[in-house]
Amino acid sequence: MTDGAAGSLHVARRLWCAIPAAMPAGCVVQNSRVLTYSHCLHHLRLSSCRAFTSHRPRTAHHARRMPPQAPAASAAKEDGAKFPSTAGQGSQPRRASEQDKQALVEKVDAFIFDCDGVIWRGDSLIDGVPETLDLLRSLGKKLVFVTNNSTKSRAGYLSKFKKLGLNITAEEIYSSSYAAAAYLESIDFPKDKKVYLMGDVGIEEELDLKGIKYLGGPGDADHKVELKAGYAMPHDPDVGAVVVGFDKNINYYKIQYACLCIRENPGCLFIATNLDAVTHLTDAQEWAGNGAMVGAIKGCTKKDPIVVGKPAEFMLANIADAFGLERKQICMVGDRLDTDILFGQDGGLSTMLVLSGVTTEKELLSPDNKVHPDYYTDSLPDLLSVKQAVSA
Repeated sequence: MTDGAAGSLHVARRLWCAIPAAMPAGCVVQNSRVLTYSHCLHHLRLSSCRAFTSHRPRTAHHARRMPPQAPAASAAKEDGAKFPSTAGQGSQPRRASEQDKQALVEKVDAFIFDCDGVIWRGDSLIDGVPETLDLLRSLGKKLVFVTNNSTKSRAGYLSKFKKLGLNITAEEIYSSSYAAAAYLESIDFPKDKKVYLMGDVGIEEELDLKGIKYLGGPGDADHKVELKAGYAMPHDPDVGAVVVGFDKNINYYKIQYACLCIRENPGCLFIATNLDAVTHLTDAQEWAGNGAMVGAIKGCTKKDPIVVGKPAEFMLANIADAFGLERKQICMVGDRLDTDILFGQDGGLSTMLVLSGVTTEKELLSPDNKVHPDYYTDSLPDLLSVKQAVSA
């Protein structure tokens, strides 16, 4: 290594180590991309240190943080690399062979599944999923179901699983609505502060369970702004965080209220459940996702959010701790490259992409795509072929 390269590496490491001390746990978003240690060297040439320190807490109650997680994720990648990853190497993504699927099931102890596009599409269960989950359970695998959709709480998602005929427990479900509440709890969000919510009942229910006060949410769906000369819209000065989740009833009142809280309340946090561009509200088409809501608030405040859903490090660290899992034991299965697969790769997990949701094979194999899973397959029930090998 040349002196210049060594110097750049030293500076990048110092920058990375400074990030946890300069902002609450979660992740740094720059130009809609989650920055991890692996991006620091490249990003060092593109931006100044101010890009990393723009989220410095401004009040004392933001000083407590979760333990730094990103260096642990890097170490997990080295310790837990069980499969030959093609990510970032320029080679074509690898379609899972029967031998690959068998090796995957034998070597990992837990599977984290995205829900939309993996388990179901809209309100329709994907054929073969129940049998696949039963097979994995019979082999002693731990199953965790993760979704960036914040419209439901864990209890709400449990009801959906049950209606679809899936035998899942609430403890196996991890939603971004829960992640938002868990994040606020992790930083000791002050009892005298409130959350302004752009989102649905899922986040409200999770905040209630944590004893966190809030306002907004579905209750502001019908509020309108009537502009007149000299009018200044009032807002609550005790709001210490704005949480933005998917909100199909977003309106100008909510945008302005969130904007005022973030811009005028000292130290007010801007938290996003996720940055998904599109979502599956029905199985007929894709619909604008929470990235649209977050983009509106980012545009008027000129601030980047703290993201708690996939692919943020906070969500993975919280899952691993809650379920007692080591990262080398886990395989992430999802249908999105920029959230599910990046979530797994940045966290040191094995990854498998399914083509039953958002990502098409054409998009995966495109030369423009730089996020390559360890394996890909058509749908989750493709793992059922492992049963024959186990029975043989």
